[in-house]
Amino acid sequence: MLDVEHLSFRYPGQIKGWEYHFSLSPGHCVAIHGASGSGKTTLLNLIAGFLEPDSGQIIWKGEPIQNLKPWNRPVTSVFQEHNLFEHLDVATNIGLGLHPGLKLTPEQKKSIDQGLERTGLAGFGTRMPGDLSGGQRQRVALVRAILRRQPLLLLDEPLTGLDNNAKTALRAMLLEEKSRGVALVLASHDEDDRKLLADCYWNL
Repeated sequence: MLDVEHLSFRYPGQIKGWEYHFSLSPGHCVAIHGASGSGKTTLLNLIAGFLEPDSGQIIWKGEPIQNLKPWNRPVTSVFQEHNLFEHLDVATNIGLGLHPGLKLTPEQKKSIDQGLERTGLAGFGTRMPGDLSGGQRQRVALVRAILRRQPLLLLDEPLTGLDNNAKTALRAMLLEEKSRGVALVLASHDEDDRKLLADCYWNL
């Protein structure tokens, strides 16, 4: 269970900040909806540990995690910037999400190939991020996040810029993650994404 309890944050110089308060069970998805600038990405950054809250708590399975470093949280994220390493090929970018030293098992290597195939990127493992379109980069970032197998997945406009076939494949993968018990926090302007993936909504 994820409990975000009266979590508040205000950027320097900002007159009014945000306060967040909601709960999310494993295997469920909450869709965060709001206009640009309403605080959706800020919330995801707070949960991921990239921003420090002014007050409040982030609790996962009864334990507060707001003081943990990002890499020690049970979280993986997909943000709009994709966050790929430009000097590493696609397979290596994904592999780093599975093991920082790239000591991958045969099963993990196979899962990378399967993830790329399912998202229409079969054979792209040796390509560099600079050779990919924005939509292809987004698919790589999503495959990396899903294969990390963390219990909490944060998604910021995850399917923006993808064609219908890619959206269908990735939605299916995200639904599979939910069936495995992964909790999803989804920030998306796409009504279809919210309808197909979310169990509940929270408007900012």
